[in-house]
Amino acid sequence: MTRSGKPSRERIVAGAADMISRRGLSATSIREMAKHAEAPLGSTYHYFPEGKQQLATEAVRFTGEWVARSLRKELEAGPAAGLSAFLDLWRGIVVGSDFHAGCPVLAVAIEEPPADGVPPALVAAAEVFEQWEALLAASLREHGAESEQAAQLATLVVAAVEGTVAMCRAKRSTQPLDHTAAQLQALIAAVTRR
Repeated sequence: MTRSGKPSRERIVAGAADMISRRGLSATSIREMAKHAEAPLGSTYHYFPEGKQQLATEAVRFTGEWVARSLRKELEAGPAAGLSAFLDLWRGIVVGSDFHAGCPVLAVAIEEPPADGVPPALVAAAEVFEQWEALLAASLREHGAESEQAAQLATLVVAAVEGTVAMCRAKRSTQPLDHTAAQLQALIAAVTRR
């Protein structure tokens, strides 16, 4: 909350990201996102006059940057450390929510877009995935992977982890994360050995 007692814009965005990660975008109204963030609906529309799509877009970007900050920090120790941090972050979310929450970026990405165009939240989701891939690929290249191989492995890591988070929720188990972690770490070790 800000000093005036009004909910902050960031708090509303974080609440929306959490709500989308649990229920998806189509099943979540702006009213429910405001309630989840403990914000008055009027404040939500004040910060997001374009409504649900604007708030969803900001929630995707917020999540993207939050994950990217963690990746940047951990990738300083190398791609294996970055992968471990990426997996641990999602493990914390899945387990911490008792398997009710996943990734809001993925939740937005799998929604069927309207026939009349590509919604801004979907564009933001694509940009976030590209950002995460770019960070991982750069680290892989810095540690000896060839450029194309680094790009392909970075895409595989993001796709595998996102899919694994969904599997964990469905199975109510972290076993998919454990299996995915072992195989991705082996792939990273193979391409970074020189």
